[in-house]
Amino acid sequence: MSLDPEIHVANRAATERIRALGELTDDKLRTPVGEHWTASITLVHLAFWDRRSLNALQRSVEADRPVPTDLDIVLNDLSLPIWAAVPPRDAARLALDAATAIDEFVATLESPLADELLASHVRWVRRSLHRNEHLDEAEAALRG
Repeated sequence: MSLDPEIHVANRAATERIRALGELTDDKLRTPVGEHWTASITLVHLAFWDRRSLNALQRSVEADRPVPTDLDIVLNDLSLPIWAAVPPRDAARLALDAATAIDEFVATLESPLADELLASHVRWVRRSLHRNEHLDEAEAALRG
């Protein structure tokens, strides 16, 4: 049984709406949408979730059954085009801001929850484990 044709019609109509937004000026795309988003952020959000859904569908077709998505892998793989679009100075600022925020938050954790978190999700708390893996790679590449 094939999908209801209305699904395709609705998907294409939504894609055309994305196309129309994408043709707006940069100033227009900076227009606030709610408290924290802009029109541009809305487009990036849609790009991420469309890529995530595409990945899940492709994996399901390959397996001939619905395949749950491993979000850690998907987040990395599907986010690459988005991350690549971030200007270098902005990437540096975003990374530093995020690292500072979580460092400050981790400093407020108290036992016994802190102990439970360390036992169950060490990399949530010991962010240096993840950071250093990637920083080592980046620094090695920069050294040539």
